[in-house]
Amino acid sequence: MDLTTVLGLILGLAGLIGGYMWDGGHINSLIIPSAMLIVFGGTFGAVAVSFPGSTLAKIPKALGIAFKQVKRDPAATIDEIVDMASVARREGVLALEQRAQEHTNPFLKDGLLMVVDGTDPELTRQILELEMDAIEHQVENMSKVFEAGGGYAPTMGIIGTVMGLIHVLGNLDDPSSLGPAIAVAFTATLYGVMSANLIYLPLANKIKVRGKEMVSEMELMLEGILALQAGENPQLIKKKLNSFLHDKSAKKPIEEDADNGTER
Repeated sequence: MDLTTVLGLILGLAGLIGGYMWDGGHINSLIIPSAMLIVFGGTFGAVAVSFPGSTLAKIPKALGIAFKQVKRDPAATIDEIVDMASVARREGVLALEQRAQEHTNPFLKDGLLMVVDGTDPELTRQILELEMDAIEHQVENMSKVFEAGGGYAPTMGIIGTVMGLIHVLGNLDDPSSLGPAIAVAFTATLYGVMSANLIYLPLANKIKVRGKEMVSEMELMLEGILALQAGENPQLIKKKLNSFLHDKSAKKPIEEDADNGTER
């Protein structure tokens, strides 16, 4: 579970509700089933009209990307590729066949098997880049679903408010009830704006960020696979792949070497 996503949602809701109650508001005043039905039902309906069923079916997977914490260790991946490159230089690429077949990462597994099978390097690059493009496109479509929800929700909130005000203006016989009725009507706008800026749009952004992390990891693996296939020196491969590390990760080995009087 990605704690930043969960804690962010909790802190956001706590801040909004806490601030409302701080000034004497009551939580029951925010729970209006009719407004919820209009805003969330209308938003889901608009999103369903906007996207094909195949894209909507991936919503659970998209939520998994946003809420599931995936541990990525690019440094360990680099070390693994360098180790395999050393084995390939000593014993040939066929020595990697068993290791490739048992690898848990499907992208790296596919690449290694193509290397073992003697696939042309250019064809290997093309196939793996197509896989990367497919993943990137899929993640982008997932994020667009939530972005659409973030666009429709405030509008649905306004529609709900207008519908509530129509109901209020149609019942002006009791002036004492106008205040509470108008407050209920504006709750729909609150739902729309709050859900868009606290749920839909942040989730869309988190999915995009996760997608970029996945593609970056694949790019690292692709370059490593191609360098391994070309028979490059393992240490040169390591230097090349270290460029994919984040600044903090990349600077650490250099700083450690500097402390020892050397620099990579």
